[in-house]
Amino acid sequence: MVSKTAQLQQLWDIAATVHDPEIPVLTIEDLGILRDIRLEEGEAVVTITPTYSGCPAMDTIAADLRLAFMDAGFDGARVELTLAPAWTTDWMSEAGKAKLNEYGIAPPVGRQEGSRLRLTLSVKCPRCNSLDTRELAHFGSTSCKALFQCNQCQEPFDYFKVL
Repeated sequence: MVSKTAQLQQLWDIAATVHDPEIPVLTIEDLGILRDIRLEEGEAVVTITPTYSGCPAMDTIAADLRLAFMDAGFDGARVELTLAPAWTTDWMSEAGKAKLNEYGIAPPVGRQEGSRLRLTLSVKCPRCNSLDTRELAHFGSTSCKALFQCNQCQEPFDYFKVL
């Protein structure tokens, strides 16, 4: 007989294999949007928090979660979205931030702690590691990223904004 703790860990491990469709090098665990897993009457219930309330990837992630559970021999899973507490880049794993950098997206710098003070941000280029960069557009390929350019190597790159 498998203990409930071991079973929940097995379910978590299945959910943690699902990748973000917008940044495929990250799993939903790396991103920090995988929040909880529980069993209700033998059904896996997975709770995820979107990076922002209008995130278009949530339907795809929910479908991918159900498929991951079916592929692992379960009847699927029920996926619940929760908006509270709001997702923050503080929830991203260090491994996830390293994967972002290796993929060519500058990971979020600093922590979001409710301050309204806006400072000029030095973002390290993920290609040449220069801090001599500039923001080209506050919104990049997705709303959670900004578009930067390195003044040293001249390459554009996304920066995953602190939220």
